[in-house]
Amino acid sequence: MSVPVETAPGPVPWVAMYHSVGDPTDDPYRITVTPERLERQLAWLARRGLRGVSVAELLAARARGEGRDLVGLTFDDGYADFLTGALPVLRRHGCNATLFVLPGRLGGDNAWDPLGPRKALLTADGIRRAAAEGVEVGSHGMTHVDLTEADDLTLKTETVDSRAALAELLGTEPAGFCYPYGTLDRRAVDAVRDAGYTYACAIDPGPLNGLHALPRVHVGQNDTSVRLLLKYRLHRLRRRPVEGLR
Repeated sequence: MSVPVETAPGPVPWVAMYHSVGDPTDDPYRITVTPERLERQLAWLARRGLRGVSVAELLAARARGEGRDLVGLTFDDGYADFLTGALPVLRRHGCNATLFVLPGRLGGDNAWDPLGPRKALLTADGIRRAAAEGVEVGSHGMTHVDLTEADDLTLKTETVDSRAALAELLGTEPAGFCYPYGTLDRRAVDAVRDAGYTYACAIDPGPLNGLHALPRVHVGQNDTSVRLLLKYRLHRLRRRPVEGLR
């Protein structure tokens, strides 16, 4: 889905960052939520008149001057449990999401995490299945490398080559990119933009702004309704308007 680009800054969109949906036991990184917790979190959105969608859908709506009732839902790394733990919950609540995957690690695991349990990643067929269900698939780089520490060749591989690999896998070029570890600098942002991505997600982009440096909010197993409300309000208070959005 293409994302129309506007030039006037607009209120920062609320984009939630998830990872794995399954068993959170022995997870030192706190990246796993149970399906039951995700269910309650999406129910919380619904009670507030909000609905979770892909980032592409959110940004397209905002570019039309709409979408104030939409929030972005993102799932990083492309864990295999997205199909079994997250997707059924999303469908029950009428929500959609963006899944950021690593085409250089298809069917592998989270080898970049030195601590905690090994978690299986989606295979090529799994990614195609998610896309067939209407989930937006974006790139998380080729192999989960910190772009701020990458040499020129690695930077190209992680941005340009990962986009080409996903285009070959899915038959369409991905619009979105997600910075591994949430880290970015001007060089990384320029590389992502030059690779042809329409937008890119970070965590805290610092002084950088715009559609290629979108901030997100980590959502975890401990985020109850009260914590979600605080995160929702503080995100809008702490983040600057985004250049390129109404």
